[in-house]
Amino acid sequence: MTRNHLLLLGLGATLSIQPALAQKKTTTTKAKTTAAPMVGGARLVEKVTQKPGELVIPYEKYVLPNGLTVVVTEDHSDPLVHVDVTYHVGSAREQIGKSGFAHFFEHMMFQGSDNVGDEQHFKLVTAAGGTLNGSTNRDRTNYYETVPSNQLETALWLEADRMGFLLDAVTQQKFEVQRSTVKNERGQNYDNRPYGLASENVSKTLYPYGHPYSWLTIGYLEDLDRSDVNDLKNFFMRWYGPNNATLTVGGDVKAADVVRLASKYFGSIPKGPAVAAQKLPAPVLTQDRYVSYQDNIRFPMLQVVFPTVPSGHPDEYALDALAEIIGQGKNSLLYKNLIKTQRAVQAQAYNSSSELAGEFTMVALPFPGKGLDSLEMQVRSSLAEFERTGATAEQVARFKSSTEAQVVNGLASVAGKVSQLAANQTYFGNPNRLPLELKQLRAVTPADVNRVYNQYIKGKHAVVLSVVPKGGTIPPVKPDNYTASKEGYKAPNYGYEGLTYTKPTDNFDRTKQPKAGTAPAVQVPVVWQSKLDNGLRLMGNRNTEIPTATMLLTIRGGRRLEQLNRNQAGIASLTAAMMNEGTEKYTAEQFSSELDKLGSAIRVGAGDDNTTVYVQTLTKNLPATMALLEQRLLHPRFDAADFARLKKQALENIANQVTQPVLIANKTFDRLVYNPADIMSVPSSGTAATVSSITLDDVKKFYQDYYAPNVSYLVATGDVDQATLTKQLGFLNNWQQKQISLPAGETAAQPDKTRIYFVNKDGAAQSEIRVGYLSPLTYDATGDYYRAYLSNYLLGGAFNSRINLNLREDKGYTYGARSGFQGSRYAGPYTASAGVRADATAASVKEFMSEIKNYRNGITDEELQFLQASVGQSDALRYETGQQKAAFLSRLVEYDLPLDYVKQQSDILKNLKKEDVQGIAQKYLPADNMYIVVVGDRTKAFPGLTELGYEVVELDNDGNRVSAAATSTATPDSVMPTPDTEKVKVVNKSAKGKKEKKKSKRDKDKD
Repeated sequence: MTRNHLLLLGLGATLSIQPALAQKKTTTTKAKTTAAPMVGGARLVEKVTQKPGELVIPYEKYVLPNGLTVVVTEDHSDPLVHVDVTYHVGSAREQIGKSGFAHFFEHMMFQGSDNVGDEQHFKLVTAAGGTLNGSTNRDRTNYYETVPSNQLETALWLEADRMGFLLDAVTQQKFEVQRSTVKNERGQNYDNRPYGLASENVSKTLYPYGHPYSWLTIGYLEDLDRSDVNDLKNFFMRWYGPNNATLTVGGDVKAADVVRLASKYFGSIPKGPAVAAQKLPAPVLTQDRYVSYQDNIRFPMLQVVFPTVPSGHPDEYALDALAEIIGQGKNSLLYKNLIKTQRAVQAQAYNSSSELAGEFTMVALPFPGKGLDSLEMQVRSSLAEFERTGATAEQVARFKSSTEAQVVNGLASVAGKVSQLAANQTYFGNPNRLPLELKQLRAVTPADVNRVYNQYIKGKHAVVLSVVPKGGTIPPVKPDNYTASKEGYKAPNYGYEGLTYTKPTDNFDRTKQPKAGTAPAVQVPVVWQSKLDNGLRLMGNRNTEIPTATMLLTIRGGRRLEQLNRNQAGIASLTAAMMNEGTEKYTAEQFSSELDKLGSAIRVGAGDDNTTVYVQTLTKNLPATMALLEQRLLHPRFDAADFARLKKQALENIANQVTQPVLIANKTFDRLVYNPADIMSVPSSGTAATVSSITLDDVKKFYQDYYAPNVSYLVATGDVDQATLTKQLGFLNNWQQKQISLPAGETAAQPDKTRIYFVNKDGAAQSEIRVGYLSPLTYDATGDYYRAYLSNYLLGGAFNSRINLNLREDKGYTYGARSGFQGSRYAGPYTASAGVRADATAASVKEFMSEIKNYRNGITDEELQFLQASVGQSDALRYETGQQKAAFLSRLVEYDLPLDYVKQQSDILKNLKKEDVQGIAQKYLPADNMYIVVVGDRTKAFPGLTELGYEVVELDNDGNRVSAAATSTATPDSVMPTPDTEKVKVVNKSAKGKKEKKKSKRDKDKD
């Protein structure tokens, strides 16, 4: 569970609300049990509406006779609906030897039920134009979909079918495939990721033996191997009853219709066993517990964790404020003492809370060569500094303002509102808990923050984790001194004995998928346009749904400008980083403070083709935020000390890239597909050599030469009209035009045949695979680029694509596989990619190539219908939030698109034929001539690659060919800008291929 529900959605009551948000006069009515209104057998429990100036989420709450709670919130601002079913069971209901099962079971819930075929849940929702997923955390599991509003009944039918009709559809084969998928997920997100096992080591040290928080939601591999189908069936029967679930629906619906359909589809499902609330005592540490492990990392890591309070505790917000003061943002103590002084690459603090417990965590990564023992002293001295100074009124005010602003922004999403209601009902039995949370937030004082420091941190013991690089050159802070004791442990009795599976009986035919209603009319945002005398283009859209404004300023060029001076590769990102520091009027710390007071955000970032400035503000704070934007954009400070620190961090991050298989694979692939003379063949971060040569004067010159209004455009959406916004942006008239010529892309030679390029990564738990080439396609909203997107959707774009179904659902080789075309004003690569099980590396490469080649043979009528339905109905979901609208407007301006281009795309899609899809595939998917990159552990990943019929070229992390004592006499093509004298290890292709038959900050939700 995220540390507090408020940030899942939230609504800040001290903030002015526009008339559009003021619905009916507020009443909060709790119906009496004896006289409760009934709707389709459902009892109305509570109805909450809204009065002007009040910030609540209006809803109606019902309970069905079988115990299912139904919460409905109407929001008619967009023609979509979000459906969430939350079961009050997570990994906290597991026990020793059965870890990871709640999350494993979540995967099984997508494998079909009596009336929904295998792999059809994703297909049906996607074909309806919707999106869906599920997630598991310590305390709950939820399943959710966002669909056009005419698909509400289908969504409820699907959720009810797996609640009531799952077990007979479970097969051993499905079980084994999903067990393999979960293992791949663990490998990708934990075992193969730097610091991926830190939270696991903390959890088993912080909590007593057998405590359900002493392992992570992902679980242990040996426990997954130990589980069987009977475990799954018992888990379902014990925890997945309607009386342990909440159905929450929000969007363009009527409450009465939702309740009627919920009664129809869920009402006959039998009640499950009763589920009692779970309460466990907080961990008690009698000494500091030191624990460590070695990892394939460059920077060691120190983590200090204190036990605190569970979610909903009155002290939660004061602890959140304490964490912000100590370790969040440029005004925190850890930033001042560790980052500014260049003692650490990263340092932060956060308070996370779950249903049974909470943790206050401080994390710091020192620069290489610096010990963790001195870092621990510096972290603890920062705590001592807080103890001396205490919290100030200004610090607490900033915390409250920024938190409430996040809350208001959550109103942009129906999914956020639904998640908030579902969480509060699940954990507290009260969907309307938000007013209490807001009251608690606003009531936080400096005295409260000082008190929780004294109560939970000062003089208290902590878990101290050291993550050190393999090789033993850097020791842990202290030797490990703790092992959890099994003494006194008694396994919980969760009541799995005697469970029986009883199917519902109905008076209607569940085998028939409900017919969709009339497709909703989707309105793309109505826009206004103008242009300043200096060439800056403006485009906006008025939306009064919430009192915020979102802006995106795009400055063309970005990383592409480095083509003009390749010796300065990395300067675009370094300049953007400097823009996020101080200004002429404010230091970086002062600027950050001013933003926090307003609850605003202004962030500069450099991409491949553009530099962007993202702005988020409450409408009432627009003038003050624009004054800060003027400072950041037109008056950067470019301080020498800031530059030295950022440059040092950039160089360290470049050196760190060799520890991450994903980055190695991406860099190797880019070096292959792009012309060696193209800046895109160089990492966006630059190289150690190029970044080392960049000076502060170079950064100033880059800013002066390439930041200009005549190569820029600004889009805005939200509760602000054109006249008001134009007036507030008046300072941009002072931005001076410049003569700028943007570089053209370099043409790349295509490979003469397909080869495998292997990079060894000792100890990699998985292999990273990239397959592709540099396609000739540039972005075209209604040309071949759009048609290539449509064609690839079936091959590797959708969850139910051929590649993902093959490698994940059928074979169990990966957690996810995908493919796609990339293109902007410049041609981009076609890439198919996945992180796969190490022992399935060769088999995965074979399946990738087989799927790509076979796709050239054409698609089926069913696939065409799925493509047209899925893409065609998804428009309802595209323009909901401010960020979505800003992205849409930005695309209009960037590519000079006609305002009706969406309709043109719709016409192309409707008239699409199977032959069109096949023609695009044959044109842009070569039958051969592909680059294949594999990064993995040689002992696990390399065997079998030589039997696939391709030459295998071995490379090092920098793209240099690895010499070998014995090489083939074959001469490979030149694919790297390396000296001709280097030897190449090549394996001759074989004529025969091997035959082969898938906001807690520490333990995040697993999907």
